[in-house]
Amino acid sequence: MRNIINETCSNNPDLAPKLTSQEAFEWLTAIDDDWILDSPNQTITRNFEFKNYYQTMAFANSCAWIAHQNDHHPDMTVTYRHCILSFTTHSVNGLSINDFICAAKIDTSLI
Repeated sequence: MRNIINETCSNNPDLAPKLTSQEAFEWLTAIDDDWILDSPNQTITRNFEFKNYYQTMAFANSCAWIAHQNDHHPDMTVTYRHCILSFTTHSVNGLSINDFICAAKIDTSLI
């Protein structure tokens, strides 16, 4: 599996088509082990935990910046100590490489 940190997202469904279940499972190995692939293989989700609200919000804002730069936005739930991100590609009704690119970039932002 190639390093996807330097990849760019595409809004063109022909360049970022819906992944098969097998492809989604294979791309899951390119990102952090804490991401969970749902059972119909339509979404990847990760729960990030922090010490306080300030750290949670700083992380949420960094995710918003990464999403904005890549024009690919997660569903985000923010609470006092948690930020839950879920990626899916609505234009293809499932997962695309875009979801894994953004997840990998967010993982890298934690380093």
